[in-house]
Amino acid sequence: MRSYSIATETAVEERERLILEHLPQVRLIARRIQERLPETVSLDDLISAGVIGLISAIDNFDPGHNVKLKTYAEYKIRGAILDSLRGLDWAPRQKRRQAREIEAAIAVLEQRLHRAPTEEEIASELGLDVEEYRERLVEIRGLNIGALEYASHEATRDVLQFMPDSEDKLPLAQLERSELEKLLAQAIEALPAMEQTVLSLYFQEGLTLREIALIVKLHESRISQLKSQAILRIRAQFQKRWPAGHGR
Repeated sequence: MRSYSIATETAVEERERLILEHLPQVRLIARRIQERLPETVSLDDLISAGVIGLISAIDNFDPGHNVKLKTYAEYKIRGAILDSLRGLDWAPRQKRRQAREIEAAIAVLEQRLHRAPTEEEIASELGLDVEEYRERLVEIRGLNIGALEYASHEATRDVLQFMPDSEDKLPLAQLERSELEKLLAQAIEALPAMEQTVLSLYFQEGLTLREIALIVKLHESRISQLKSQAILRIRAQFQKRWPAGHGR
């Protein structure tokens, strides 16, 4: 009985140690997500949700799946934060409507022009001047959060590895995921060069908007516009080429 008690105490101490060790990871992920959201969204709330995800990762982690705890924790932390945001429904309906209007305008223009439309063309289709259109892109930042969080092939493979009991291991689910990856790659290749660069630096290299702005020598607000526009272009491609109910 004594040895069991010691073993339990040791397990509790190790759990607490791991939680404290990975708290900086929670704060980093929460800050990166918050920068894409309106100022009304509290960083502390995001961190609290992320801590719940971290605890879930530590309690359910299985090293037998050959995935690092940090990788698994990042997935669970980010997922918990995004779930909390969906539950809050923080985005005003007007902003969602504006995002859908831009997405629809891009889709119409791509169909008509058989190429990626310019900002001027998108603005004209919406009945706006370019500056008004760019302001709208800044206003709707954050609405597409999570859309590309696990877009890369490597990230998707990791998710499948450490969720063996989920439906993601079913052949049909894996086939759909593979098709999604191909469609995403094609949509990114069709983007203007600067938008490709912004997405690559943001999602693959993990840079902040401010860091990207310094690299490409543009204002941070302009980088935010380009990122929003790129994601809306990709969403327009998904809407057109992916069956309803998938890829959303």
